[in-house]
Amino acid sequence: MRSRYTAYTLQDISYLASSLDSNQLLDFDKDATEKWAQDFTWVGLEIVKTSAGSSDDKDGSVEFKARYERDGEIQEHHEVSRFRKIDGTWLYSGGKDVGPVQFKCDAPKTGRNEPCPCGSGKKYKKCCGK
Repeated sequence: MRSRYTAYTLQDISYLASSLDSNQLLDFDKDATEKWAQDFTWVGLEIVKTSAGSSDDKDGSVEFKARYERDGEIQEHHEVSRFRKIDGTWLYSGGKDVGPVQFKCDAPKTGRNEPCPCGSGKKYKKCCGK
């Protein structure tokens, strides 16, 4: 992952192409990738988590955040990338963007006729549940 990030910073498009597995190489657009790499000022890479990927493994994944500047604004690309080892070389085999984390309330829902959780002493339906 770090070598691919560095290739983006150096605009080494041939390395990026050589680090793709055959399925990804079919959809690789050299010109679009080069333009994308040139349009940004790359400012940092954070490896969030890795799974497998040791010398004994054949598959692995890397969750990362790559930060870049565009039009004076810092932006972030957050992805979980999959890699496969083919003939001793780790190749990028796809990825999935990580979206914003949604808040989930674990507290049970207050029933209409239960006391209001605000502490007013009224039933929920007559207080905050209107």
